[in-house]
This record gives sequence, C-alpha cells and structure tokens, in this order.
Amino acid sequence: MATDSATASRGQWSTRGGFILAAAGSAVGLGNIWKFPYITGENGGGLFVLIYLVCIALIGLPIMIGELIIGRRAQRSPVGAFQKLRGEQTAWRIIGWMGVLAGFIILSYYSVVAGWTMNYVLMALTRFFSGKSPEEIGSAFGTLYTAWDINLFWHAAFMLTTIGIVLGGIKKGIEAWSRILMPALFLMMLVLLVDAVLQPGFGRAASFVFSPNADKLTPQGVLEALGHSFFTLSLGMGALLTYGSYLSKDRDLVGSSALISGLDTLVALAACLILFPIIFSQGMAAEAGPGLVFKSMPIAFSKMTGGVLLSILFFVLLFFAALSSAISLLEVVASSFIDQLDWTRRRAVLVTGSMIFLFGVPSALAGSGKLFPAWEKLVGKNFFDTFDYLASNWLLPLGGLAIAIFVGWVMPDDERREEFTRGSKLGALYPVWLVSVRFVAPIAITLLWLFSVEILPKHWLAPSGPGGH
Repeated sequence: MATDSATASRGQWSTRGGFILAAAGSAVGLGNIWKFPYITGENGGGLFVLIYLVCIALIGLPIMIGELIIGRRAQRSPVGAFQKLRGEQTAWRIIGWMGVLAGFIILSYYSVVAGWTMNYVLMALTRFFSGKSPEEIGSAFGTLYTAWDINLFWHAAFMLTTIGIVLGGIKKGIEAWSRILMPALFLMMLVLLVDAVLQPGFGRAASFVFSPNADKLTPQGVLEALGHSFFTLSLGMGALLTYGSYLSKDRDLVGSSALISGLDTLVALAACLILFPIIFSQGMAAEAGPGLVFKSMPIAFSKMTGGVLLSILFFVLLFFAALSSAISLLEVVASSFIDQLDWTRRRAVLVTGSMIFLFGVPSALAGSGKLFPAWEKLVGKNFFDTFDYLASNWLLPLGGLAIAIFVGWVMPDDERREEFTRGSKLGALYPVWLVSVRFVAPIAITLLWLFSVEILPKHWLAPSGPGGH
C-alpha cells in the first residue's frame, strides 16, 4: 500500500471546469454517438428516449454521485478507497479490484472499436466514399473487421495515443487534453447539428426522437434503456470513483454530477438529431442497428453535397469521443497500481497500458479467426464478444450494485451526508438521493443483471396474448 503522504501528493484537478470536462469525457464515448442512436432506432424513438431519460435521473445520476462520494472521501483509486473507508483487509476491496478488472478488459476491446473510427477518419480524408456504390461502401466495414493486420495496427496506434496522454498525469495529461478534446467535440457536434437542421428530414427526425411512439417499444427495449442509462455514464468500473479521488473537498459534488450527466445526455440526443435527419433525408431506415454509423452514415455522406467534409468531421468526432473515454479507463487501472504498489505514474501507465494492448490482440484478430480459432466453438462467442459480454453483463452491473449498497447502507450517514452537502446548494435533495441509491437503483440494477445473464429468462419480458410467446 502507498503511504498517506504519497496519496496526498497524487494530484488534484486544478479547476472545477477541468474536472467536469474530464468526467464528461469519461462518460461521453462511442456509446453516446454510436450505440444510443442505433438502439433508439431499433426501439422506435420517442418513448424509448423518455424512459432512458427517467432512468438517467433515477438510477444513473444517483450512482454517479455515490461513486464520487466514495472517491473524494477516500482520496484513493477503487481498491484503496474501500480499504481506507472500511479497513485494509475488508472484503469490499474485491469490488475495487472488479472495477480495475472491468476497466482493463473494456479498454482491451474498446481500443479495437476506436481503431475502426481512426480507419474511417483516414477513409474520409482520402475520399474513399466518393463515387462508390452503397454496396461497396457497406462491404468496406466487413473487410475492415476481418483484416487482422489493419485491426492490429489501429489497436496499437490508439493505445499508444491513450498511454501518451495518461503519462502526463492529472493536470498536464488528462485535464489538459480534456480541455482540448471536449470543446472540440462539442464544436464538431454543433457544426454537424446545424447541417442536420437544414436537412429535409430534420422534422421527421425530431418527431421520431421526441414523440412518444410506443409501437416498436417492447419490455426488452425498456430493459435496454435502463442498461444504457447505467453504462453510458461510465458507472460500475471505478472511473468516476478514481476521478472523484482527485477532487478537492470544497467542490460542489452534486451539482457537478448533474452537469456531467446533463452533458452526457445532451450529446446522446444531439447524436440522434445529427444522424437521423441525414438518414431520413437519404431515404434510409432508422432501424439499421449497429451498422448505422459504419455502414449507413458513409453511404448517406456519399450522396450529399459537402459529404466529404461532413464525413471527416463525423468520424473525427467519433475518434475524440472514444479517446476521452479510453483515457479514464486506463487511469482506473494505472492509478490502482500507483496507489496499491507505490509505483511511479510512468511505470504504472507503461506496464498496464502494454498489458491491456497485449490482452486486446485476440479481440483485434477476432474477425479474422487468426488467433484462438476454436474459442468460438468452445464458448459460443468470439474473443471480442466474450469479454464484452463479461464486462457488460457481469462486472459493470455487479460493480454498480455494490457501489449503491456500499454508499447507501455501509457508509456512515455522517460521512455520506457531509460529502453530499459540502459546498452544494442542492443539499436539501439528500433524502431523495438516499432513497434512490438505497432502493430504486439496487432493485433496477438487480433486475437488469438477472435478465441480462438470463437467470430470469427473457421470454418473461415478451408480450402476452396474440403474437406473444
């Protein structure tokens, strides 16, 4: 274990704005710009969006506050935080290690997906989409997915970029780059949004996103809204707990959490209002699924006036979003080695970053079948999908559930209340937050987990009566 003096000198955010941009960067990622639009399309739009917003308010935000409370109170990364608050040998340190493991695993395959965004930036810059048929553009992603050498190259390039930023530390690395990445991300979104407003399909897109149409929403869609509201904020993996550990005691923790959640939600909604007007204007379907960004959008850009510039902006936007989240994932892992083993930042970042890269190699090669070809036959999923399933369905929900239980039931009320109310004008909301973090969030996360790992069978969610099963 690191000494208290070492912990005290581990660094802090220089300003509240720097912390908010970094934490928002952790939350804003490919899930906002890639996943949220396509699951919104699959679930019919408006009513799904409304349920998602309710879930953010009742589940995502309360757990975010809980993570930041633990981190700031302990001033340590996930494992050390539980040890400092409950004793060196506490069983709660296992939850901290689960968060570190989740960050390690997620970054190993997230880096591969981020590499796809880098490849698409290059394709946009070289005008690859111009003059190609929809079939040629659509098949390009399949070619990329199965090209082991290209995937490995971009995986390495993305991890080196992430390692380089995190090596700089809290102020000169993460905070400094967040001040560049996040304003640039917001500016690119604004430019793309203005263009989307001018598209003939904007009115239809706005109606699709905000009108509560229940035709396509199923009980499983409600579960997906709940799951995405939880995962989009980077909860359950110790990222915000770690960022909270660099937060000074006089900062408004609750107000900052609300602002971070709000920014994350605005980005997700703006992504829908950027993608769907273009898709509808080109006569394409909203229900394109995961291929919406890497197949449908390039096809749409190829048909548009100014599509080359818009495609460059869009894929750079995706890359920036991926990078801002990857920084926090690596920081969770590296900071734990700094705190637990008293390593220097340089050693921790280089060692853990290299380990994550190596662990991600099978995911980079998953589409080609070049490595562990028997894995899919034995497990039922390729390497990439196996670890995505492990992180998304086990580590994150169980980590989030543990955070809710710890901060709601284990942490002494005087410590919990002090952290919630300190420096905040929203202290009167403490009883409301406590009910949510004690009861609403744990029940919702438990149900989500039970259905996602099929301990409770998903056919229970199917509608009964004619057409039901």
